[in-house]
Amino acid sequence: MQQLFEQGDEAYSIPNMPQAEVYYYPDFISPARQKNYYEQLRTHVKWQQDDIKVFGKIYAQPRLTALYAENSKPYSYSSITMHPKPFLPLLQELKDQVETRTGCLFTTCLLNLYRNGQDSNGWHADDEKELNKNPVIASLSLGAARFFKFRAKNNRSDTRKLLLEPGSLLLMKGSTQHYWQHQLPKTTKHIGGRINLTFRKLI
Repeated sequence: MQQLFEQGDEAYSIPNMPQAEVYYYPDFISPARQKNYYEQLRTHVKWQQDDIKVFGKIYAQPRLTALYAENSKPYSYSSITMHPKPFLPLLQELKDQVETRTGCLFTTCLLNLYRNGQDSNGWHADDEKELNKNPVIASLSLGAARFFKFRAKNNRSDTRKLLLEPGSLLLMKGSTQHYWQHQLPKTTKHIGGRINLTFRKLI
């Protein structure tokens, strides 16, 4: 499992990942600022826990989520349909920073709160029709560091992993979602909470 990066002008790119464009900005937000953002979002975001169906059984989703947007377009995934709330000023501030740094525009932010190491997100690709053909996903990490994994859709033994550190930004674009899945696995380590902001553009 590869963990190395190649450094570009603005970010590290993951090498040897065919048909993917993935970039990692390790110091997107300073340590002090990211801690403040984490505490504010944990307190002020209206978190919810939805049920999901796995092999015919209903389970509580192993994390909390929230959806905010500059419009009223709903977002559906894993048989869940979420309706957005208007952007909080802090979310708008973070969106502006991400757009300025990446040169990409976003309409919507899906937030995940991983309360501890047992909260997780299973293998999936962000390939819903609302995201258009080649979606751009910008993922901002606050709070505890967590490992993030990729695997090729046509070869599940072909994997990559990286440690998403607090204050970092991960950018996935191009055909990445067509050929690769990703997950945030559970960990047995005793760690604190993590908030993940995934900015995306709904059509």
